[in-house]
Amino acid sequence: MEIEKQIYDEIAEMIHSDQSPVGIDAKKTHIYIIHLLQRIEERLDRLEKAQS
Repeated sequence: MEIEKQIYDEIAEMIHSDQSPVGIDAKKTHIYIIHLLQRIEERLDRLEKAQS
């Protein structure tokens, strides 16, 4: 998987946390992933409806 550097840096900045031992905020990371999955689901629903 290849991600453009600008997008990678934006995501890294968004989920970064100095207080976390691993350097990311787990809650923000999970919320972001769930948000993206919801967008994918919505797109799939639209595509399925368009094919019907």
